[in-house]
Amino acid sequence: MYWNLFLMNLKSQMQYRMSFFMTVLGQFLTAFASFFSLVFIFDQIDAVDGFTYGQVFLCFAVIVSSFSIGELFGGGLAVFARLLADGTFDRALVRPRSVLLQILVPNLDFTRSGLLLQAALVLVWAVPASGVVWTAWKALALTLMIACGAVVFFAMFLLKAACTFFTTESVKFLDILTYGARQFGRYPFSIYGKQILWFLTFVVPFALFQYYPLLYLTGRTNAAWFALLPLVSVLILLPCWLLFRFGVRKYKSTGS
Repeated sequence: MYWNLFLMNLKSQMQYRMSFFMTVLGQFLTAFASFFSLVFIFDQIDAVDGFTYGQVFLCFAVIVSSFSIGELFGGGLAVFARLLADGTFDRALVRPRSVLLQILVPNLDFTRSGLLLQAALVLVWAVPASGVVWTAWKALALTLMIACGAVVFFAMFLLKAACTFFTTESVKFLDILTYGARQFGRYPFSIYGKQILWFLTFVVPFALFQYYPLLYLTGRTNAAWFALLPLVSVLILLPCWLLFRFGVRKYKSTGS
């Protein structure tokens, strides 16, 4: 059933194909604003906190790839306040299927693939430009960085949706954990200071899939277990999911 719903959503978005592809193209071109801002910065400097041009762009590609995948699947959670207000969520509650999947599948935004395409192109360029001596273990580390990062960003969208149960309106300041993290994550998190790095390690684990594996890839540490730290970061999904479940149990309809 969910696969059929997925296909119906895709077909509906492809109904006006020119509009769809123009939106994808717009997403693709707009995303390069962040890319070129890094290019202009590195016209003036050689490194950021010891990370070279190519290494910073590798970091940029990882964070944007992770965000675009997380946003693609978590797009329904980004507009969750609207679903509460217009009664869509009430309809999901009376159906004998997973509430969360009923929110996610119909609200997949395939136009976000433009951002993912841009990230893939930057990644293809950054992999050889980073100066990393690639091995099978390092290739696995890079794969985990992107895949686990996508899970962490999805968890942040889920957290924002869970908080909406108690505020009704969208909690805008939590955007710093999604769209804000995409912007700040263009650079290794160590440049923001020890306190921020601690917060992004033990509270919101962005550094576990971005900064520490990057240390291993670039040879700043020989601790191969740093490559597996992204797997630890996905544990953040559990408390976010439990908070969402708690919100569902305490939910009171807005009457729409």
